[in-house]
Amino acid sequence: MQVLDSSAFIHEYTTNDDVVSIPAVHDELTGEVALRFDAMEGSGMTVHVPAPEAVDRVRRAAKGSGDAAELSDTDVRLIATALELHATLVTDDYAMQNVAERLDLPVEAIARDGISEEREWRFQCVGCNRTFDEDKERCPICGSDLTRKNPA
Repeated sequence: MQVLDSSAFIHEYTTNDDVVSIPAVHDELTGEVALRFDAMEGSGMTVHVPAPEAVDRVRRAAKGSGDAAELSDTDVRLIATALELHATLVTDDYAMQNVAERLDLPVEAIARDGISEEREWRFQCVGCNRTFDEDKERCPICGSDLTRKNPA
C-alpha cells in the first residue's frame, strides 16, 4: 500500500499497489492535477483521515528531528496515514522523508533522489552563533533569530 503526496499527482505517478491519500492533498491541487486525484479516487483510491494519536506521534518525531517548522499540516497527516496503515510514503519532500525515516516508514521518491541519510537538525543563532537542539522563536541568550543548520 502506498500513501500519495501531491507530488504523486503532479508527476502522474502510477503503481499497481493499492493507493491512499488524504482530503487535504485534494485541497492543494488545482485544474487537471485535481482531476487526477478525483479519477484515482473513482477508480479505487482510498481517502483516509488519520487518528489524532498518529498525528501527535508524527509531530513529536518532527520536533525531535528539527523538521517541525518545515512540515505543513497536510505533510504531518500524510506521514500519520502511512504510519497508521503501515504503508510506503510516496513523496519528493525531504523533510517528510526525514521524519518518515525517523519513524521507520518506507519512502519512495518520485521525480528526484530521496534522502541519503536521516538528519537531526540543529538551530544556530545568527547573532551570537550559539547552537541549540530545539527550534525556538528567538535565541534565549541574545534574542536574535535562529536558522536551521545541517548537523554534519
